[in-house]
Amino acid sequence: MITSISFARARIFASASLFALASLVASAAESAPAIPVAPAATSAPAAAAAKPALKDAAGRSLRRAPTGHITNYYEEKVPPYTLPDPLVLINGQPVRDADTWFKLRRPEILQLYTTEIYGRVPANAPKVTAEVVSTDPAALDGAAVLKEVVLHFGEKPDGPALHLHLYLPAQATGPVPLVLSISFGFGPPAARGPAPAANTTIPVTATSTPAPAAATVATAPTTATPARGPAVIRGEPIADILGRGYGYAVFRYTEIQPDSATGFTSGVIGLTLAPGQTKPAPDEWGTISAWAWGLSRVQDYLETDSGVDAKRVAIVGHSRLGKTVLWAAAQDPRFAMIFSSQGGEMGSAIARRDFGETVDDMAASFGYQFAGNFQKYPGHWNDMPVDAHFLISLCAPRPLLVTGGSGDQWSDPHGEFLGVVAAGPVYRLLGQPDLGTTEMPPLDTPVINGKLAFLEHDGPHAITPLDWKTFLDYADKYLKTVR
Repeated sequence: MITSISFARARIFASASLFALASLVASAAESAPAIPVAPAATSAPAAAAAKPALKDAAGRSLRRAPTGHITNYYEEKVPPYTLPDPLVLINGQPVRDADTWFKLRRPEILQLYTTEIYGRVPANAPKVTAEVVSTDPAALDGAAVLKEVVLHFGEKPDGPALHLHLYLPAQATGPVPLVLSISFGFGPPAARGPAPAANTTIPVTATSTPAPAAATVATAPTTATPARGPAVIRGEPIADILGRGYGYAVFRYTEIQPDSATGFTSGVIGLTLAPGQTKPAPDEWGTISAWAWGLSRVQDYLETDSGVDAKRVAIVGHSRLGKTVLWAAAQDPRFAMIFSSQGGEMGSAIARRDFGETVDDMAASFGYQFAGNFQKYPGHWNDMPVDAHFLISLCAPRPLLVTGGSGDQWSDPHGEFLGVVAAGPVYRLLGQPDLGTTEMPPLDTPVINGKLAFLEHDGPHAITPLDWKTFLDYADKYLKTVR
């Protein structure tokens, strides 16, 4: 099936982790696994039980959003839609050069996302202090130096704190490029022992704009044997990452802000609320903006670490964290590369495209992840001043990989591909190669020849081994070259 996308000026045509189990579990409510299964239409069990489950002709579960919209999984039923043009200013004038993009159009788009979609970081965002609490020079059987770093948010001793686990290759002779993963969960603390093989799964027990000033860093005494062993996320091939000469850092996203509609009075958002206030102002940050802000605060610390080349940091996120890394990179040009895995609706997938999860579903189930102003757009998708290709374009000219999965139609892998394609004109304007195709590639076929890259793996809502290999091969093209 051929789907046409109309720009105001042009028409684009496109054809119709290891085993990241932690990501699968934590993001199950957001995406379908083996076959598209939408989240329940209501959080009230009794109400859900009172209505028969909706199914399509293929037996796939459907969702009826509060607007009345019902999930569509058929390409032939996707209505025509018109995308806004990233290279036309709000006043209607075309953008014909890089200078106009960076001085006028990019700030316009960034402001639209800030006020209408993800929300601005308030001026009273908390001060951040970083503390290196332990160092193990022989982690992973001598393959890595492990630093445990705590970022304290605010002034209270019992306030929110982020625990960053930073692995650097033991044989490194200077600063190394880094893979920074914002994660759903990692653990458990492991005893010192053999490094995991590149294809080893490690058990799990655990479920942005830059600040005006960088984080303050305090250093604790180095200990050969830390009180805690290394904590790592299941599915991330740490041995391969280190073996290729990269450092690896990971932290849990909910240490910045709870992933909950009732959590605004906690986390970093809670630190900014006035007495009696229970949620941010309509144009202020939702949780995605808070998580993205946290990524930038980690980058503040990395710029102080002599073992890290902070100009060569790639950020990695999956599902709602795939959205987060896109928004973090859009705001913070210090991130050198982006890997957005299955960011889906309001992330990497075209939102005006009626397929899988929609704006209506997102606003109803995950509205807390966005600014309050986002609630203007359920049932009014075409009124949104932005779409996924705008968010991707804000990352230009940096290398960006988007991945999808055939078993995750809820996230709309075809729509994710179209989002990458539609960002191509901005990359080309800036003198960079785009994706290089408007034809959806076959499953398990990476397209990584340009500064925009795409892969749809044959499998579920997860970062698969092929995804990781593709990302690391792609990173080798850019992050191993000193800029």
